[in-house]
Amino acid sequence: MTATLDQSSPARTLVEGWLQRFDQALTAGDARAAADLFADDCYWRDLISFTWNIKTMEGRDAIAAMLEATLDHVRPGNWTITEGEEPAGADGVTEAWIEFETAVGRGRGQLRLKGDGDDARAWTLLTTLYELKGHEEPARGRRPMGAEHGANRERETWAEKRDREARELGYAKQPDVLIIGGGQGGVALGARLRQLGVPTIIVDKHPRPGDQWRNRYKSLCLHDPVWYDHLPYIKFPENWPVFAPKDKIADWLESYARIMELNYWSSTEAKSATYDEATGEWTVTVEREGQPVVLRPKQLVFATGMSGKANLPNFPGMDTFRGDQHHSSAHPGPDAYQGKKCVVVGSNNSAFDICGALWENGADVTMVQRSSTHIVRSDSLMEIGLGALYSEEAVASGMTTEKADLTFASLPYRILHEFQIPAYEAMAERDRDFYLRLEKSGFLHDWGDDGSGLFMKYLRRGSGYYIDVGAADLVANGDVKLVRGQVDHLTENSVVLEDGTELEADLVVYATGYGSMNGWVADLISPEAADQLGKVWGLGSDTTKDPGPWEGEQRNMWKPTQVPALWMHGGNLHQSRHYSLYLALQLKARSVGIPTPVYGLQEVHHTK
Repeated sequence: MTATLDQSSPARTLVEGWLQRFDQALTAGDARAAADLFADDCYWRDLISFTWNIKTMEGRDAIAAMLEATLDHVRPGNWTITEGEEPAGADGVTEAWIEFETAVGRGRGQLRLKGDGDDARAWTLLTTLYELKGHEEPARGRRPMGAEHGANRERETWAEKRDREARELGYAKQPDVLIIGGGQGGVALGARLRQLGVPTIIVDKHPRPGDQWRNRYKSLCLHDPVWYDHLPYIKFPENWPVFAPKDKIADWLESYARIMELNYWSSTEAKSATYDEATGEWTVTVEREGQPVVLRPKQLVFATGMSGKANLPNFPGMDTFRGDQHHSSAHPGPDAYQGKKCVVVGSNNSAFDICGALWENGADVTMVQRSSTHIVRSDSLMEIGLGALYSEEAVASGMTTEKADLTFASLPYRILHEFQIPAYEAMAERDRDFYLRLEKSGFLHDWGDDGSGLFMKYLRRGSGYYIDVGAADLVANGDVKLVRGQVDHLTENSVVLEDGTELEADLVVYATGYGSMNGWVADLISPEAADQLGKVWGLGSDTTKDPGPWEGEQRNMWKPTQVPALWMHGGNLHQSRHYSLYLALQLKARSVGIPTPVYGLQEVHHTK
């Protein structure tokens, strides 16, 4: 039941009254009565606390159906307003941070109400599980002692324990979880699992943690600001650059893996994987520093980013081209191309970054734009798009990273674009002169299918945008030449477009994006398993490159899939940080035998 105060603000009184009625309906097992406390237009987004899934229920009927299926085993209660977080109302909406418990864990969330008094109805509800009862992380008052006081002839030092664990895990003892991919997603999840006591191995083909960043083109920097990019447990220092260079991020990831005591197998490549439903375990063959090792984890996680394998086109004549050619993921940087004629096929983030670096190094650069791109200037994105949640001003106002993450998560994807459109309209007005110059250059620009800009493009398709840190001005000014059209073929020394335009080239960079993550599954497990999984990423918004039907969550990310004991994890640094918690709790629950009945397992669409 909710706690009450003798003197409450109107907003607090309103929220407490709603929580009390909600708690009474749930305790009585009356799913319909609980659903009737929601508005006609309503959304309940649950991150594993009720559904053991990442799922949004849209409308009262969907909420009632979920509760009918879950109340008996979830047994929620103790709904309260979070201590120190006073509810507030504006524009007819009352917002409150809340906490609750389930039979197996503790949760927190965010509630938005419309209306007054007993007529108040929930518009949006976010519920998240943040810890499991009896399996709390060893933090704060539960932190380990570290030192072993007293005299003990059998004493084993910390270093000796770590060395023994490293020798045994994967050989004498098997991991519960195997993570394939040791970038930011892999280490974030590995750190969460480490704190939860789940034996885990991370494998990565590179020699050192961070090489995923270290080996990219030398001008690469994060386009997201530092406040958006913290890893779990260890935030970047307060003097960390706003936009971290790739090598700085690489060194941070390497240090993080060591400090967080991760069992990180570098120079290790996964070769094959099969799942035995009878034994409930995977058989995964890896090659570690040239030696085969067979691992038998219970759970297998692909932490290979949000993208699959590089999309390398197959244009006629590529085999006869005499210059250098490679995908953007293999671009070494501009040093070898001073004074050379360089053609970059593509017009999104990597294409602009590479064009800018080549131009700065004295190359003759041409960008080939094949389809429209959304561009937003970095300073405008930071101020208008991110400033309220992820900025120095937000920190000063009391906005923590965790609170910012939950705030962003509390907006259902069905209506998120409605909040994004005004922000991008403001950016368009602020940078009007820039967009006019860009248009005059011939660049084909868009604001997304519905004007909702970068975030929705990212969530829907993971492509089609550029956060401008300067290279767009080079295109607008003509310093980087622009041509529009489709590539027809290559000759020995040129790129030829379908309209006959011929571009002399010493270098061709294919900034042509990536496939779905299920391509990795096809390679490691089987094409049949990839089809059983289905495509990864996208919301089903029925917009460009995000075909329906509507899913309402990122397809197959951070949640159970149709392939038993197979999980997909990744995204940007923010998503790797935030969603690694919920994936880690799902894996921990399975590791210790907590029942995890999944509600609303995602259907499979778009396998090819």
